[in-house]
Amino acid sequence: MPVLTTDAESETGIPKSLSNEPPSETMEEIEHTCPQPRLTLTAPAPFADETSCQCQAPHEKLTIAQARLGTPVDRPVRVYADGIFDLFHSGHARALMQAKTLFPNSYLLVGVCSDDLTHKFKGFTVMNEAERYEALRHCRYVDEVIRDAPWTLTPEFLKKHKIDFVAHDDIPYSSAGSDDVYKHIKEAGMFVPTQRTEGISTSDIITRIVRDYDVYARRNLQRGYTAKELNVSFINEKKYRFQNQVDKMKEKVKNVEERSKEFVNRVEEKSHDLIQKWEEKSREFIGNFLELFGPDGAWKQMFQERSSRMLQALSPKQSPVSSPTRSRSPSRSPSPTFSWLPSKTSPPSSPKAASASISSMSEGDEDEK
Repeated sequence: MPVLTTDAESETGIPKSLSNEPPSETMEEIEHTCPQPRLTLTAPAPFADETSCQCQAPHEKLTIAQARLGTPVDRPVRVYADGIFDLFHSGHARALMQAKTLFPNSYLLVGVCSDDLTHKFKGFTVMNEAERYEALRHCRYVDEVIRDAPWTLTPEFLKKHKIDFVAHDDIPYSSAGSDDVYKHIKEAGMFVPTQRTEGISTSDIITRIVRDYDVYARRNLQRGYTAKELNVSFINEKKYRFQNQVDKMKEKVKNVEERSKEFVNRVEEKSHDLIQKWEEKSREFIGNFLELFGPDGAWKQMFQERSSRMLQALSPKQSPVSSPTRSRSPSRSPSPTFSWLPSKTSPPSSPKAASASISSMSEGDEDEK
């Protein structure tokens, strides 16, 4: 697409290609070769001095409305966000996420101020500049990191990095003798506001550490740091170590109490189970006893039957004197009848009577067989 090749500057010091004034010089088509946003997250973001934009085509002025529509199509919208980023936290990450997603195709450059500038205008930091640079490089929303960023943005800096818009929260940032260091950026129409995350900031984190200083000093002493490394006096060191020993004893007592409670609970549970089992077994035993020895129990019936049998055995019934001829039972063989035994009757009076008696005895034997 046609772009400007002019290097003229406006009255505000910002290049005309970044101001609202229309171009006045000849236009020619020069292809943009600006770096594209990162598509993969397998490596940290590069530093600006390692991969500077070598695009020869000057940047035409874009409005926020045009950028939100996705124009121009041949290059990304270059958005700049700066800060100290000490103790990098979720508030920083959310601000960078907002800056990255302001437009459909954004290339996010993040400027990080050096230790010298920060200590001069804001105060001492917990992390040094190298640590802060590395923290930003490993944020997924960052495409490029600019080391030793200026405290106040100059036209030369904006032109060098071909910045289209600057993203920051809308609260006036008074510093370096100015009521708002982003005032001239807002007047040029290049400022895009982001929202702060309430409840989290570097100052809040430092305040928590200072408020609970003794807790963190004891914690680090317990983890092996020396009193000299923690800048703790000899008396305070002994006090902290004694407090650590007291806390250990308290923890042991607490553990013993918890274990004893668990033991008592287990004993109670087991005793309850034993009582329930004893009750069930006792009911079962009583039921079985009543079933055997109760008024209608099986033991009584069995005793009656056996007693009747014993009585029958001890006192059998008398058989009649002249019993009729016993019929043969199919299950039991008849007892032999000794009819051949001599009777106490008188002997036969004649030989005919004797022969008749012998014949009758033989007939009786055949009948028994």
